[in-house]
Amino acid sequence: MEAHRRALARAGPLALAFDCNLALFGFPFPEEPGTPKELAEWVASTTSIGGDGRYFVELAEKGRFQSFPYPGKGFPPQLGEPILTTSKPDPKLSITLSDAKRMIDTGNSILLVFGLGPHGVPKSASGIPRYNLDITGGRYSLETCTALGAVVGALCAYQ
Repeated sequence: MEAHRRALARAGPLALAFDCNLALFGFPFPEEPGTPKELAEWVASTTSIGGDGRYFVELAEKGRFQSFPYPGKGFPPQLGEPILTTSKPDPKLSITLSDAKRMIDTGNSILLVFGLGPHGVPKSASGIPRYNLDITGGRYSLETCTALGAVVGALCAYQ
């Protein structure tokens, strides 16, 4: 649970800084907090990361954070085209950074799917996206928060 809270405290400011939304799937929250703002406030009350969690709360207040149960057969379509971020892309599904950026530039939303922990995205969900993106281009495995920053930064910097 601690790793989940810390990842959220780091992802919130990243999403806020780079004008992204944040959607969580199957996170182990306590049952009490229900709204996105209540969830963000709960995370903020448990961490000193990300300005003591205030950036995550700000993201939620702007309506840019949502939480969903774990996806069964697919991700919510309103969130965009799912793209699995992975160091082990399926060659048939692999896209480049320029492909992902082109999707955005042509008005399509994308949903970047990141895993948390040593096993990443479970197989049941990793098979859902039609596309895979290895941000390193060399199949290097990155820690989750490093991967979040690398992918978002690269997409925002890509011309």
